[in-house]
Amino acid sequence: MRNLLLALAIAAVAAPASAQSVRAGITAWQKGDTAGAVAIWRPLAEKGDADAAFNLGQAYRLGKGVPLDLAQAQGWLERAARAGHVDAQSTLGLLLFQNGNQVGAMRWLKAAADAGEPRALLMVGTALYNGDGVPADPVTAYAYVSRAAAQGLVPAKATLADMDAVMPLEQRQKGVALAQSMAGAKRPVPAQPPTKTVAGKLAPPKTAAAKPAAAVPKPVVPAGGKWRIQLGAFGQKKSAEALFGKLSVKLGGRQAYYVPVGAVVRLQVGPYESRAAASAACASLSPQPCFAVAAP
Repeated sequence: MRNLLLALAIAAVAAPASAQSVRAGITAWQKGDTAGAVAIWRPLAEKGDADAAFNLGQAYRLGKGVPLDLAQAQGWLERAARAGHVDAQSTLGLLLFQNGNQVGAMRWLKAAADAGEPRALLMVGTALYNGDGVPADPVTAYAYVSRAAAQGLVPAKATLADMDAVMPLEQRQKGVALAQSMAGAKRPVPAQPPTKTVAGKLAPPKTAAAKPAAAVPKPVVPAGGKWRIQLGAFGQKKSAEALFGKLSVKLGGRQAYYVPVGAVVRLQVGPYESRAAASAACASLSPQPCFAVAAP
């Protein structure tokens, strides 16, 4: 025991001061002292610490410890992203995508996807399949989505199942081979695709790209849309209401729909203007089970 305490003391002394402080902020956050965590991270972020900048951006994005401010969130996330922080790149890309800046979003999502981040892999793969802002490339799209699904991302598994239903087997096999080549031996790789193909077409509606903006505006809920996200099925409506209450801040003011189906109530949220936008929303909620559904 004495040797263990000595080892921990030596490790604490040896760890960089900034790392110790970032961890101190995380500890404060986990204890509910979000304002204290922000106070620890801010000076570190201002000095260029990428982890602190990412955490500070998340605080502004969630409105915890500071007022909710998406422009500030974007600024701090971008600082971290430029320093190579993969989670910041992915989170920034999703934030930009959800607020209409698809061009800026794809830049950061591609960087995170190249590093193997599953949410980014799903988003870039979906864009490649649909040709949204990039040339359509179903084989590479299948490779990206396969890599995301292999890491257990639930929305990616649902998207991959849709792709399995409509893509020719030869394309899917090429996609798996490409995914394995991209991932290398140290990262999860997908299994071979199923051989059965169902006639049909997977073509989520396209989302028009917006010009890059200097700051992220507050989310604008579309007046209409043909897509929703489904967050679960519950035996009691109050359970669905509780989950929506927990996630509502992250859902940008969108409406909850409580859809009775037999003995259960499905919680759906929307509207979203396209399947891609709904998938982006699901990815931002990970690890919460979520998938895109067409509105009735």
